[in-house]
Amino acid sequence: MNVVRVLVVDDEEIFRRAMTSVVAETDGFVVVGTAASGSDALAAAQATQPDLVLMDVNLPVFDGIEATRRLQAADRPPVVLLVSTYDESDVDYAGSGAAGYITKSAFGPDCLTEAWAAANSVPDQGEVQ
Repeated sequence: MNVVRVLVVDDEEIFRRAMTSVVAETDGFVVVGTAASGSDALAAAQATQPDLVLMDVNLPVFDGIEATRRLQAADRPPVVLLVSTYDESDVDYAGSGAAGYITKSAFGPDCLTEAWAAANSVPDQGEVQ
């Protein structure tokens, strides 16, 4: 089984630690780096080449939505899942290239595994999404 390399991005240390712990507890996932701002996320992604970025929405320098847009412009962009305390309906991330959205209160090993699987699934022809 391939291990999913994860970059955790959040400006609040308590949330970085919590997300890092969830990733460590989840079979098949490993944290390869952390970052505390949008600009640090870009540098860390270039240095670590993650498969998955868990990206907080509210970040200093530029927010997680802008950081996601910039990551998606890379030659081999990682899958980005936006993570926030806000409800998904309160965040406009259309066009950012994010594969999904997870509220911090729902984030756990099962949620991580399901979100990764959903981000990497190819719908059958004719399947309605």
